[in-house]
Amino acid sequence: MIKLRHSTVTPQSLHPTLGGYSHAVEVLPNYRYLFVSGQIPVRPDGTVPDNFPDQCNAVWDNVASVLYHAEYEFADLVKVTTFLSAATYGDENGRIRRTRLGDVQPALTVVITGIYDKAWLLEIEVVAARPA
Repeated sequence: MIKLRHSTVTPQSLHPTLGGYSHAVEVLPNYRYLFVSGQIPVRPDGTVPDNFPDQCNAVWDNVASVLYHAEYEFADLVKVTTFLSAATYGDENGRIRRTRLGDVQPALTVVITGIYDKAWLLEIEVVAARPA
């Protein structure tokens, strides 16, 4: 897995992160950015998986597809925001994210909230940056 190509900020005065993310990520000048809208757990064939792990992987598949078509990859991620429909999905979400991203540790926010469609258990938006 390719390591994050950006500078992470890890203040000694703060607690260590709780797994698979950075306190902050600095992007250097002359980078281009990609802001990816919230991706939902709808597969290309229009189906929505019934369980959280399959939905979470479907969302990451959609994120990967957008990144690929814009000529980015997971190593370019600098910020991930995940919206979960319930806190009970938090641990599993983190496990799947760490598996999908490997050594990449972007800045991260997880929000517990209502999701637009009740069948969807999560939505993920990302920001990526790579040299121009």
